[in-house]
Amino acid sequence: MTKVFDSSCRRCPRLAAFLDEVKAEHPSYTCLPVPPFGDAKARLLIVGLAPGKHGANRSGRPFTGDHAGILLYATLFKYGLSTGPISTAADDGLLLAKARITNAVKCLPPDNKPLPVEIKTCNDYLRSELAQSRSVRAILALGLVAHEAVLRTYDVLPKKFKFAHGAEHELGDGRTLIDSYHCSRYNTQTRRLTTAMFEAVVERARDIADG
Repeated sequence: MTKVFDSSCRRCPRLAAFLDEVKAEHPSYTCLPVPPFGDAKARLLIVGLAPGKHGANRSGRPFTGDHAGILLYATLFKYGLSTGPISTAADDGLLLAKARITNAVKCLPPDNKPLPVEIKTCNDYLRSELAQSRSVRAILALGLVAHEAVLRTYDVLPKKFKFAHGAEHELGDGRTLIDSYHCSRYNTQTRRLTTAMFEAVVERARDIADG
């Protein structure tokens, strides 16, 4: 079985080359595959798209250092899933409770757009993470790519479970996939995703996870 995470992974040539480019521009950035973060016995797994250039790719922690993380961590704290409302660095002491955050693609993609082959290649890690995370009962997918990445780990075609904000899909193994629009700057600034909308879907995911 593929490992849950490999910090030395360079299976995607385009992504590996791009990380090298960004590292040359920003020597202080991590510029490596970003590991999952949170409770090893999480009941809620949150799946994002990929690290942001000046966020997780810099800090080495999902959703840390970019705009998307502001709403995510504040909401996790509000619903008792985090010890603090702000994530500033991988070593800031923040902890998640009953929750873990991972990404469909572990490396920074150019223009925040991984290629289909890169999503497929990296899916081995997500598949292994879900297989080994026996305590997970709810999976919150942030955006369409994350939604389809989770379905791929179950060998389910996307047309069977269509993405929609707030949609819930029973995966057949006691787990529920819940969809949310991604908490990106674009979605929040255009009001496609409001704070109230995001809080509601996170609260619902937490309640499902708790059973």
